[in-house]
Amino acid sequence: MFKKDPLQIIAFQTYGTSNHLYLRGRAIEDESINLEQQGVFKLLVNAWKRFETDEIKNTELRVKIGDNRFYYTKTDNRGYFILDEKVENLSDYTNVDGWVNLEFSYQKEQLKRIIQSQNRFPGEMLIPSKKASFGVISDIDDTILQTGLTSVLKWRVLINTLLTPAGKRLPLEGAPEFYHLLHKGKTGLETNPIFYVSHSPWNLYRYLEFFLNKNNFPKGPIVLRSFPKYFPKKSQDEKPEKHKEIINILKTYPTLKFILIGDSGEHDPDIYMEIAESYPDRILAIYLRSVNHKKKMLRVSALYDGYNTTPVLLVENSEQAIEHAKENGFVL
Repeated sequence: MFKKDPLQIIAFQTYGTSNHLYLRGRAIEDESINLEQQGVFKLLVNAWKRFETDEIKNTELRVKIGDNRFYYTKTDNRGYFILDEKVENLSDYTNVDGWVNLEFSYQKEQLKRIIQSQNRFPGEMLIPSKKASFGVISDIDDTILQTGLTSVLKWRVLINTLLTPAGKRLPLEGAPEFYHLLHKGKTGLETNPIFYVSHSPWNLYRYLEFFLNKNNFPKGPIVLRSFPKYFPKKSQDEKPEKHKEIINILKTYPTLKFILIGDSGEHDPDIYMEIAESYPDRILAIYLRSVNHKKKMLRVSALYDGYNTTPVLLVENSEQAIEHAKENGFVL
């Protein structure tokens, strides 16, 4: 009889307010994926483990904040959980950067599979500082991480994701420096929140988190999408999940303005334009990184031709974005 893998709780970096606890994550078996492992076979095995997960379904979890505040949630039939609850005074638990430290644990029915001392899994939720003058919502793929989404049949995406260790992936030149300038703001002392919102599935959360940390991007909530097991037909009026997640961030912080950063390769130009039209007083600027695809670039240029609701800049490199941000008083 095969020995079962130990359990884990992957708590995604999320965001909330002093009065709003918003936590997300997933409970699955721990397959011991080494994100720096190299070699084609080992990388393919790791890729298989990321997507062929063994979920801990319909299971109660406990969340501990500080020494004596407890909240409870339950996983769904795919191991995911969301805790969305009105609370009080969470700011009392933030560190100097605005993060609330959390501790997740399984309830009694799962304790037979884990040692009691190992039934503690960390998590964090960001409460943006009152010193923040704006927030940043950024895509990841082909915005700060070269993925090859515009390649024929997306073959380069597969090679980069499946056959390249997270530690070997390189950010687009100048991206970490640009994001740190935005994080520090026009005074150099602000702590403007950075939200990473991507169309990548949650299965790649640890991979992308490792990439962001290793390449010294400002720490921020990471919001991905559910990877569907089936592909139901969407109604014509249904918004992409990325659109919904960005709107959720805007509604969570109704007095905070935002800069949107994406690329010209996929759906960012359309999503960002629609959001700017819906919230014209909330979007300070849109930065779209150019991609090596003539047809897509022509489409985006035509889409924004004559557009004046929000400043839009199609950038070839980070230096152009930094110059524009300085001219508009976003960064020092």
